[in-house]
Amino acid sequence: MTQANNTSADYLVALGKVQRFPRKEIELCIVRNFLDSDECSRLVAMIDEQRRPSTIADPNGDDYFRTSETCDLDHQDRFVAEIDAKICGLANIDRKYGEPLQGQRYAVGQEFKAHTDFFDPAGQDFIKYCSISGQRTWTFMLYLNEPDAGGATRFTRFKKSFTPETGTLLCWNNRNVDGSVNEWTLHHGMKVRRGTKYVITKWFREKPWPWNG
Repeated sequence: MTQANNTSADYLVALGKVQRFPRKEIELCIVRNFLDSDECSRLVAMIDEQRRPSTIADPNGDDYFRTSETCDLDHQDRFVAEIDAKICGLANIDRKYGEPLQGQRYAVGQEFKAHTDFFDPAGQDFIKYCSISGQRTWTFMLYLNEPDAGGATRFTRFKKSFTPETGTLLCWNNRNVDGSVNEWTLHHGMKVRRGTKYVITKWFREKPWPWNG
């Protein structure tokens, strides 16, 4: 039975084929071969077709803080909806609590410096981004390919890097047990040194997302 708007590392690990990273400070899991190469290739093509410069919620004066490109995937596209449903099914979270799938593309030299996916409760744009759907809860991020060099996701607080592997999913809880934001989720999309890196990301919220269609 689908939970309302949350999951847990314990639940995911119990499914099998899900590994939890062994740190008590964070609920962080990895699932290999979540998508096959054909599914990944189709998503890569969609991102290439519709990409635009990425943005950040609270401008910090660093014009090079996030240099990737972003693609808002069409949630009414049947294939995109199938991928979305597959992620929600793994998470055991109702679709209505998830943001639409987003794609990211990193060319050589591009990165997303150390950041969190939750919105800073003290940030100038917190009300703008959280007044309707609340804070981000879980992040589900999928690597769609393997750049020739670079592009790892590095959790800077405990100095652990994950190298992109086609079809591999990383997921983590952006909150602590008491519901407060978890600073241990600080992570850096490292610079791509050769090739291009593609990922898709699914964020879940505390309250329903205002879906259209």
